[in-house]
Amino acid sequence: MSETPTADAQSTDMPTYDTVQVERDGAVVTLTMNRPERRNALHPSLDRDLRDALGYVTEDESVRAVVLTGAGDGFCAGADLSVLKDGPTPEDLYEHLTTRYLPLIESLRGCPKPVLAGVNGIAAGAGMALALACDLIVMADDAAMIMAFSQIGFVPDSGASYFLVRQIGYARAFELAAEARSIDAERCRDMGLTNRVVPGTDLVGATQEWAQHLAQRPTTALALTKEALQFAQDHDLKETIEFESELQMNALQTRDHREGLAAFLEKRDPDFRGE
Repeated sequence: MSETPTADAQSTDMPTYDTVQVERDGAVVTLTMNRPERRNALHPSLDRDLRDALGYVTEDESVRAVVLTGAGDGFCAGADLSVLKDGPTPEDLYEHLTTRYLPLIESLRGCPKPVLAGVNGIAAGAGMALALACDLIVMADDAAMIMAFSQIGFVPDSGASYFLVRQIGYARAFELAAEARSIDAERCRDMGLTNRVVPGTDLVGATQEWAQHLAQRPTTALALTKEALQFAQDHDLKETIEFESELQMNALQTRDHREGLAAFLEKRDPDFRGE
């Protein structure tokens, strides 16, 4: 069972959990799903811990970038099917998806900090949806994604259909969902499902390096940029420009905007503080 978060031995404000490791390096926090014996398959305890940890990084203003990864040799194998072995009713399954997975995906998607997925091993089914819900994805060269739902006669859930059709179009999304074949890292990059592919031994370092770089960017501006891009996916040009204008008024009032403008005029590197 999940424990109530307690103070980490090395940091008085770092929560600890049974199924999620929380580690901090400066302004970057890494959340590691920690059920390696099940390839980090989603389970009620992991869902709760991960949602709570995402709440922590969202609320802590000193956190400026987040990495999500998995312990052991897999990112996330999707749903822990042992939870479904007793044959839940349709009502139970609906509640399972809307009260567990929906808040989890919304927590990832709504986090105002850049969230990078470091995909090691397999990201399958709902685990693939978790990766796609992040802002950026770095995959190990021996990692893979798979839309595994049709293998058990299910349809994509956890937002997988939402992310897939927007990122790669209907035909490719249907192909991946219908075939349920493993997609290696290189093909994921070719299809636009991952930003970068790195040697497996470099995954942690490469993901951390990128996260540290993003942590030095203007955090509020990046949060507003996330809002703009997500809004633009579902609205027309006029609505999007109007929404951008509203966000820009917020950005105009930040310390980082003033610093960025001053640095540009003074021909120096800006010192962003996430304000």
